Amino acid sequence: MIKRIEKLRALMKKEIIDAYLVTSPANLRYLTNFTGTAGLALITLEKAFFITDFRYTEQASEQVQGMTIIQQQGNTVDEIIKLMESEGINVLGFEDASMTYAEYSIFEEVIDAELAPASGMIEKLREQKDDGEIVIIEKACAIADEGFEHVLKMIRPGMTEIEVANQLDFFMRSLGATGTSFDTIVASGVRSALPHGVASEKMIEQGDLITLDFGCVYQGYVSDITRTFAIGDPGQQLKEIYQIVLEAQLKVIEVAQAGVTGAQLDGVARDFITEAGYGEAFGHSTGHGIGMEIHEGPNISRSNDKPLNVGNIITDEPGIYLAGLGGVRIEDDLVILAEGNRILTRSPKELIIL
Repeated sequence: MIKRIEKLRALMKKEIIDAYLVTSPANLRYLTNFTGTAGLALITLEKAFFITDFRYTEQASEQVQGMTIIQQQGNTVDEIIKLMESEGINVLGFEDASMTYAEYSIFEEVIDAELAPASGMIEKLREQKDDGEIVIIEKACAIADEGFEHVLKMIRPGMTEIEVANQLDFFMRSLGATGTSFDTIVASGVRSALPHGVASEKMIEQGDLITLDFGCVYQGYVSDITRTFAIGDPGQQLKEIYQIVLEAQLKVIEVAQAGVTGAQLDGVARDFITEAGYGEAFGHSTGHGIGMEIHEGPNISRSNDKPLNVGNIITDEPGIYLAGLGGVRIEDDLVILAEGNRILTRSPKELIIL
């Protein structure tokens, strides 16, 4: 955690920020390892403070290392003002993306210092995972893989999509997950043409193609996997589409490595699908970063011309969606290496017909 704080301080110096107020739950956990629900951190160029209330003081003393822990006596703003005055803070960086206008208005009124919007600084650090983070995310992926295997064993015609999602979610929790990465997507039949078709009351039917997009939270980090499979023969066109998506997905894996841009990776999948005649049916980006949150940098999209770095963990998830017929998406999580990548999700990708 101390190394992460030092990296943040280096960025603060570049932006001429005397102190950084950390309020985002994900960023707070990243810098402090604190898992409670009430706390914030004030990082100066030389010191670090963690402020919480009576309920979490003992927990903070166990989890937070290298910071002075302060149990607030009044309101949080008063504690921040005291620290800023004692430390001589003239420019305070804050997370404008996670602070409400009401909160900002209070700070602006009572804090005698320049308020510098500084969202994105910690998020940028979070893009490159260290070895410990990769191990945790790989475990989250392994739980998701076991979840997919469980679904293949228990799913049957007559179940509703919600039943499938609930059983999958509970199974992942039984393996150590603390929650799901997002609302589990189970989209069957014509609903598989909905890229984010959250599980509904629709019943699974014979001949349905089913898109299952899900993941779990494990020790604060997420996994994200999509597999499409069928119960009975889904028909020739959907089987052909499946092969196109699979080939596009594999082509991204072939070239993903440090130095390649997000736009280049997106182009690999998009160009292949376009050449196959389905370019207009692939309307979302090819992927995104994951970590403590389900959508992090770097984006694997046409707009990202920045090169990937060693330690980025990205999704690779091209898809084709045809209204009234169905859709296919296949997604893996990849850790970017200096040469190539390593696939963290290992569920089979050839079309499974149950």
